[in-house]
Order: sequence, then structure tokens, then C-alpha cells
Amino acid sequence: MIPDSFIQDLLARVDIVDLVDAYVPLKKAGANYAACCPFHNEKSPSFTVSPTKQFYHCFGCGAHGTAIGFVMEYQGVGFIDAVKELASRAGMQVPESEGRSFKDEKPGQTRTLIDIMARAAQYYKDQLKASPRAVEYCKKRGLSGEIAGRFGMGYAPDGWQNLQAVFPDYNTEELKLAGLVIENEAGRRYDRFRDRLMIPIINPKGDIIAFGGRIIDQGEPKYLNSPETPLFEKGRELFGLPQARQALRETDTAIVTEGYMDVIALAQNGVGNAVATLGTATTATHVNKLLRQVDRVVFCFDGDNAGRKAAWRALENSLEALADNKRLGFVFLPQDEDPDSYIRTNGKAEFDRLVLQAMPLSDFLLRELAQRCDLTSSEGKAQLIYEAKPLLLKLPTPLLRLQLVKRLAEASGFAQSEVERLCELKSFTPAAPPKSRRTAPSLTRNLLRIVLHMPQLAGKLPIDLLPDTPERAPLLRLHQLVSANGETSSYAGLREQLRGLPEEQMIENAAAELLGQQFDEAEAEEEFRDTLEKLQEGGQKRAFAELQAKAQQFGVAGLSAAEKQTYIQLLSGKQNRS
Repeated sequence: MIPDSFIQDLLARVDIVDLVDAYVPLKKAGANYAACCPFHNEKSPSFTVSPTKQFYHCFGCGAHGTAIGFVMEYQGVGFIDAVKELASRAGMQVPESEGRSFKDEKPGQTRTLIDIMARAAQYYKDQLKASPRAVEYCKKRGLSGEIAGRFGMGYAPDGWQNLQAVFPDYNTEELKLAGLVIENEAGRRYDRFRDRLMIPIINPKGDIIAFGGRIIDQGEPKYLNSPETPLFEKGRELFGLPQARQALRETDTAIVTEGYMDVIALAQNGVGNAVATLGTATTATHVNKLLRQVDRVVFCFDGDNAGRKAAWRALENSLEALADNKRLGFVFLPQDEDPDSYIRTNGKAEFDRLVLQAMPLSDFLLRELAQRCDLTSSEGKAQLIYEAKPLLLKLPTPLLRLQLVKRLAEASGFAQSEVERLCELKSFTPAAPPKSRRTAPSLTRNLLRIVLHMPQLAGKLPIDLLPDTPERAPLLRLHQLVSANGETSSYAGLREQLRGLPEEQMIENAAAELLGQQFDEAEAEEEFRDTLEKLQEGGQKRAFAELQAKAQQFGVAGLSAAEKQTYIQLLSGKQNRS
């Protein structure tokens, strides 16, 4: 891994305002800078960059991150490549990493692999033009020359070592690393793709990072993708996304299919806002990437069991990426149909109607759960809630979750409050709590605000005093990170260490709220101390109340020796204050 110390130094040298301004012109907006978001289509600026905290946040689509995150999202590259890009800008040398999947990568190897893929793609394109059989196959599938050119389609001829015509050094290690050749146990090499229609997989920068090959006529496997390589992680990439960008902006809808030939066929018939996963189930990364560009994602799968299973996996992996202003829908095609065959048979208007009337996520979720349970029995109704619980806990959207809870209550016969309790959800219609119980959450919220402004204070948090509020986990995580890093921690540096951790989203949201707030750093430490004193007082009151209740129920004799001593000390302090 790249050492955290290097990441901290890198972020300290890179000014995020200068970085973002080079891609998206920024305008001063109070203490911050603003622009129209580069990650989704909007008319008024909601993309804000903080020069003091060195992060960006879009109040429209939720995009949030540091300079590293911006390069990853804008250029469509992975973490390692983003760090290298920024290090190059800052004149820094990335230290040798350990434990990476491709740790033996040589300097400049990524560029070499991209060049190799581009040369291979050109060879495949030339071979398509020279192959009447491949051209006839494209015509049979209704594909025009324009569409073939738009997607860079080609043909890998039959034969074992055709790529040797392009790469005289056929035994070079880079050909194997790029996934273009296979080496058998005897050490003999041969082309991975043979007698296949070739579809380049392109990243947002326009680089070819992999290929998909569709067999011509009969053969197995019907579809063959490149393996994962230093250029290609199938769980992150979506086929057709670069070609679909304009249509995504115009329709505000992304259609996710299971295969690249579906995407190409839809584009041929006027539906340009389709993308496809690449030999893997839809991941949360896929959904996040799409929901940053559109407000609605529609999954279009076959209507058979495999299609329904794929749709359910997509639903499960999408829940955590949802927001109340985002929508997911599901289209299930008739038996033995796929998007390619359906649109060729029924036309664009009918396909558009299916997408417009797609089954909402909530309907699909409840329908699938109901089919697993016998709702005519008490056991089946209990199972319904049991199956729904992990899904509801994933949902970060309070409004949608509330609607699902109400419908689950109707289907199961439980009261809404009982469903919330059984699923360990917080009620969305609680009675106003006593004032004393509102104090602790507001204090921990204030602590989180102060700590995000001055991260070094996180190391001074008395973790034993923190009550069980939503802010407790983020505060504990920040305390851990700052204690490990020392007082040089910055929000940007901490943000990079939070990648993939459970507290990441809450800390992002809290940091975004700070963008419009005034903060006097001169008074921060005093406010920090005052807040801790109030927390301590609140903790003592709670401890006294618990011990007093126990003493009243069991008598003083029911307290342990330590509890008795604490009870007497708290009682004495209470009397002294009186």
C-alpha cells in the first residue's frame, strides 16, 4: 500500500482549488468557490470547493471528496493512478508500494499497456473491414457502420497467434499483463480472442482498458471478456458509459443491461442512454457512478429466473447508494427476450414505454419478499419482517424507508411501530423527547463540528464520556485516526483514510454542513472544553440516575462496592452543588 504519510504530504502540497479550476472554472462564493457540478447535469451551481478544508461537495448529487477523489471521479481512474497523477503534478515520487495486486508494475507501465490496447484495437478494426463473414454477421444483427465506428468494433480472426503481426515481440510480458494472450502450462502462448466480434471497453478518459468478444456463429463461451488487469477492474467499469454521456444528460435516466451487445443494439435503435455491467453483478460502485449523473436508474433484465436473480442482486447492492431524490426501477422482459431482440421486434416507442413504466424499487422489493413467505400464516408474516430487516437497515433514505415500513406493516399485520422496533429502526414519528434527552445528541453533534474544523482536537476526546448517539462512532473513528497520525492531521488527510469505512458517509455529511457555517478558530478550543464539561455533567447525571434507580429497587445492599462508592461521591457532589 502507499504509505499514509505520503498521502498526507501529497494532499498538503496540492491545492484543490487550483486542481478543480483547471477542469471546471470556479467562481468565488463567500469563503468557498462554486461551479456547476462536473458529475451531473445542472443549470445552477451546487458544486462547492473549500480552500480551507481542501475538499469538494455537490449539494445536488452528493459527490464529495479530496483532490484524490476528484481525479478518480473526473478521469475515471483508480486510487493508485489518481495518486500518481497528483504526485506528478506536485513533483513527488510515489514510494514503492507493497501488498498491491499488481505490485510489480514498472514505471510507465500503465501508459505502455494503454498503447498496447490501442494498437490491438486498431488491428481488430482493420480485420473487421477485411472479413466479409464478420461484416455479414453485423448486418444480420442490424448494426450499421456508424454504430460499429461509434463503439470501435472489430474482429479477432480465427487462429492462434494473429497478434504476432502487430507485436513482433509476441513474448513480451506486457501482452500477457494486458490480457491479450494466454500462456499454457507448457509455456506456449496464444491469442485470448479468436473468431470473435471485438468490443473495446473504454474508460471515461477515452482509453481502451479491456475487450469483450462475442463469438460468431456457435461456440462457447458466447461472451468472453478481458481478465482483470492493472487497467481493468470489472466491478468499477460500465460498458458504454462514455458513449452514453450526452443521452444521460438529456434523459436523466440510465438503463443498465447485462451485456454490451444489448447496449449496442439499443443505441442502433435510438436508445443511447444504456450501459452494461461486465461479467459481474451490479455493484454499489456502478450505482454510485450512475446516480452522480442521473436521478433515475432502470435495470433491464430478462424475465427468467436468472434475470430476476440478477435484478435482486442489483437491488441489494444499490440500497446504500440511494437518496430520497433518486429512483431505481426494474424492467423484466418477456421470456426468451433480451433488450437486443425486444427492441428489434417491437421498436423504440414500445421499449421507451417499458422504461417509463418500470417497476419501482419498493414494489419489486416487496413483491420478491412476499413470494418467499406464506403471508397466510403467522410464521410467514414473521419471516417477511425477518427478510426485510437487513434491507431496511441498508437504506439511508428516511422517506423511502418510512413508506416501506408502512407497507410491510400492512402486509404482515404488525403495527408500524412494531416493525420499526423489530427491525431496530428509529421511529420517524416519535413523541418529543424530554429536554434532558435532547442535550446529549446536540453536544456530540457540536463536538463533531468542532473536530472536523480542527481535527487535532479529536485526539483529546475522552471516549468514555461519549454517549450512545449517532455521532459517537464517527468521533471514535476520528479519535483513532488522529491519535495514530499525531496533531498534523487535516480533514483532507483523514477523509482519504476513511475510504470504505462505516463512518465515511456520516462524516462526509457533517463536513458538507460546515461549508456554509462561520467558525472562529480562536474560540474553538474553549468551545471544545465547554462542550466536554457539559458532556461530563450529563454523564454524571445519567450515572447517578441509574444507580439511584438500582438502589431504590434492590436497596443500597444491592450495589457493588464500587457502585456504592460512586453513588456516594455523586450524591455528595449533587448535595454540594445544591
